[in-house]
Amino acid sequence: MLKHSRDFNLMRECVLGSSLSPYTPAYDIQQACGTGLQAATAAANAIALGQYDSAAAGGVDTASDAPIAFGNDLRQVLLGLRRAKSNVERLKLVGKLPAALGVEIPVNSEPRTGMSMGEHAAVTAKKMGIKRVDQDELAAASHRNMAAAYDSGFFDDLVTPFLGLYRDNNLRADSSVEKLAKLKPVFGVKAGDATMTAGNSTPLTDGASVALLASEDWAQAHGHEPLAYFVDSETAAVDYVNGPDGLLMAPTYAVPRLLARNGLTLQDFDFYEIHEAFASVVLATLAAWDSDEYCKERLGLDSALGTIDRAKLNVNGSSLAAGHPFAATGGRIVAQLAKQLSEKKKATGQPVRGLISICAAGGQGVAAILEA
Repeated sequence: MLKHSRDFNLMRECVLGSSLSPYTPAYDIQQACGTGLQAATAAANAIALGQYDSAAAGGVDTASDAPIAFGNDLRQVLLGLRRAKSNVERLKLVGKLPAALGVEIPVNSEPRTGMSMGEHAAVTAKKMGIKRVDQDELAAASHRNMAAAYDSGFFDDLVTPFLGLYRDNNLRADSSVEKLAKLKPVFGVKAGDATMTAGNSTPLTDGASVALLASEDWAQAHGHEPLAYFVDSETAAVDYVNGPDGLLMAPTYAVPRLLARNGLTLQDFDFYEIHEAFASVVLATLAAWDSDEYCKERLGLDSALGTIDRAKLNVNGSSLAAGHPFAATGGRIVAQLAKQLSEKKKATGQPVRGLISICAAGGQGVAAILEA
């Protein structure tokens, strides 16, 4: 999502730098935190239409090498120097350089409000009464679940080691509610009663993900056993600038539409993968679905969607433990859920189903259903 100007066609460059055939087309999409899942949706739709036999979908982001751009004044001077046709014109432009020097450092804030995602989430958390201890409990569970998943070998065939790194270094296997309770709030502090800390908020990290999607015929012909089926997806957006909804609450709209289209209820799932941008956002999303008032007034439903079995939520850990490299998160969740579904189906012999819900900057949300 955060790309240098040289990476304007990043996915095509990835193909050309890989062992894939150079005749393989590729393109970029960008939907903030929802990018990876939206890429999987685009690939699945093209396969369903018969346009592709197979496709690789995912994303990549780096917070440690974010592009730093020239300021607008300096940019205009440098572009003017390229267009200048005489030394006199060039000298006039060079004279502007001292005053024009400056850079634009990327900031994690919404252009329409100037507020960061964390500050937006803090407003929602306060409005919905999300408690600090509940956020810390969810964060500790994410670290505990992911650490156990690594120890059990769950990630052995999902994570590709890179430069000696075998697991996400954001993971804290010894995290606990007691340790998290000692951290000071960092979002919503000015408003008072702040509950969001560095421990129950997801850090921006470096990472990449990719998932292979294909038709059944292609998979069989190439000796691949499908882990799961990508059934359906839904994208929603909210007016977080002038409307009543929080920036990261669009999934509350996307999921009920997805459920209705597939004749399902919120309880009809074996696993729930809700992106942990912030622990408060996960809890606010669940609270919204369990609220008659919210579901009737905001979502236009007859009643609340109800609760979920929390034992089925992010069972192998999620973003709070893994970190959040914007565009890569969706691909990680798709692959993680697909393997969970495959393992459960093999263990029980019964069909299984999983729900993905990802909030995204810009007041958007992406949801999907996978089955095995």
